Parts: sequence; structure tokens; C-alpha cells
Amino acid sequence: MHIVYRFDVGGLENGIVNLINHMPWQAYRHVVVSLTEVSEGFARRIERTDVQYLAMHKPPGQGFWLYPRLVRLMRELRPAIVHTRNLAALEMAVPAWLAGVPVRIHGEHGRDVEDLHGTLRRYQWLRRLYRPFVSHYLALSRDLAVYLTRKVGVQPGHLSQVYNGVDTTRFRPAAPGEGVIPGCPFAAPEHWLIGSVGRMQTVKDPLTLARAFVMLLQQQPALRDRARLVMVGGGPLRSAAQALLTAAGIADLCWLPGERADVPELMRGLQCFVLPSLAEGVSNTILEAMATALPVIATNVGGNAELVLHGQTGEIVPAADPQALAASLAALARQPDLAAAYGRAGRSEVEARFSLPVMVATYQALYDRLLAQAGHGANRARR
Repeated sequence: MHIVYRFDVGGLENGIVNLINHMPWQAYRHVVVSLTEVSEGFARRIERTDVQYLAMHKPPGQGFWLYPRLVRLMRELRPAIVHTRNLAALEMAVPAWLAGVPVRIHGEHGRDVEDLHGTLRRYQWLRRLYRPFVSHYLALSRDLAVYLTRKVGVQPGHLSQVYNGVDTTRFRPAAPGEGVIPGCPFAAPEHWLIGSVGRMQTVKDPLTLARAFVMLLQQQPALRDRARLVMVGGGPLRSAAQALLTAAGIADLCWLPGERADVPELMRGLQCFVLPSLAEGVSNTILEAMATALPVIATNVGGNAELVLHGQTGEIVPAADPQALAASLAALARQPDLAAAYGRAGRSEVEARFSLPVMVATYQALYDRLLAQAGHGANRARR
């Protein structure tokens, strides 16, 4: 039983989709419980037809009132494993404990929006409060693993660090004749497309990328003929980013199409990928860009520097620093051979360390091991 706050478009949720789609069907059955809503369109990304989706329609605030309902549900479905993800779902380890679920896993996928640096004691104490009800923790980056051990008090023996995986067949370099983004007014080789993909909200900091692009063209006016900015995604800061670019007089050099479903095709049309976030766990979009053989420029937050090897597969820059980001963009735009070398190295890194088969095998082995340690063989889950 996978428990999340909301089952809709997002990196965490996409990881669940990949896990269910690629784990051998006979290994485990799955049910997805959303504390709020389930997006039917997003749920259709799961290819198995035996997956059940349940929406609890929880209002904001604590979810104590959901405990009786979830305990009844768990006693009815008898899951061998309950896997909660991020702080918003952590408290649901309590009904799993009350229902006698043998393995209760909690995964930390990234920083909380209100606690970007993991320093708020209130969130640390909340995690400590629920710690006795969790039998094992998963951290998607070394940064989050350190947080759980040092700030929350999780014992190393009750913690595993597992990276996300990316579908290297779906996300791949552009073949000859590919690389034109449907609907985009720009295309290589005439243009050098700098791109980002993600929801335009504060934690993703799209305005820093917009400011960096303005600085790039101000400081390197020769790039005005070639450099183009593509910012894909909806969200509350999209209009602010568009207004910033319009005020700088470069709106015609930028394309902000909103949310798109054709991310693999979009990636294949870019020449450079940027992730300007203020906080991250392990970014799926970084892995997707690397799998597409794009050079990546990412901020030095969360697990970004664990994915992007500075000077090998891309560049790491300080967060909220448009000047540093503009300098890295200028360096890659002026050195296309270096950018291509970063992209090739990134693709090789993904194939070796971050492929979906590696991720799925790691999760399955962990599920099996924890069930065996709890005295419940994996066969119970497969009945």
C-alpha cells in the first residue's frame, strides 16, 4: 500500500508509477492511497489493471480522524507493506501499526517547502514523534539520509538510501531527424535552446532562471541571435516569469507553453537543461535530462550534486544566484563541444547508476528483506 498526500503529476508520484510498472507483476500487488485526491489522468500512466486507487479527501490539517477508516481498510486489504512518502503522509504509519501491518516504510523524497534547509525543529520533532511507528526509512539522497540520522535520530540500521531511476528507453538522445519540439518557435541548429521543465512555484525558483537569461543576453549580446529560453510548466510563478522577460524586451526569444505531457520529446529538442531549485531531494528531471544526453546546470541543493558531477556531466551553481547561473550558461553556449561531452558523460552515468532496472531491483530486494526480517516471507505479499 503506497500512501501519498496527492496522486497527481509530480516527481514523487512518477516514481511510484515507474516502480509499479516495472516491478515483475508476480512480485507484489499494489494499492495507491491518496490522502486528498487521485488524478484519473495521472493514474492511467500505471499500466497494470489490478491496481486499486483510493482517495481519502482529507482537508488541511492533521489526519487523526482518518485513522479508524484507514485501520479498517488495512485490516480488510491486509497489506504486507505500507509505504508512506514525505511528511504529509508520515502520520499514516500509526494506523498501519494499529492494523498490525508487518512492514511500515517511510520515504523522504525532498525538503519541505517551509523548511528548505531542514533546520525547523518543529518538523524534526514531528518526525521523531512518529518514528516508533516506522519500521524502516528510505532516503532518496545522502543529504536526506544525513538529516534523518542526525536530526531525527533514525538508527543507521533502520535506514536505506535509494536513488530514483529513469527510463533510459523513453528518455534518450535525439536520433537524426528528431529534436524539433512540437509547437516551439525555436529549433537547432539555428538556435541553442536552454530549457527547464517543472512546476513554476517558489521552491523551483523559475524567476532566477529568467533573470539569468536576461543577464546572459545583456553580458553576451552576440548570443542574442542563437540563445533561446524554453520554460515548460504551469504554476503560480509562470505569469511573473513571463512578465519579467517581457519587461526586459526579450519575450520573443522565450517560450513558456505551460504544462506539457510530451516531456521526452521536449527534452530531445533542448541543448542545455537547467534546474534552478531552492531545494530538492533527488530530481527526476535532472535524471531525465542526463538520460537525454543533455548537459545539466543545477543549483547546489539537496541531492543535485550527487547526480550532476561538476565539470564532468554539467555544472553546479549556488542557489538563487542568477549571475553565477548566467556565467555557466555563457560558458556552455560558447563551448558546444564541452556541452556535448557533458551530455554524453551524463547519459553514461545514468545507465550505470540511475536506470529503472537498478531502482526497481533495489526496492524489490528491500521489500523482500524487510518482510523476511519481520517473519513474513515475501510469498505472503504475492498471494
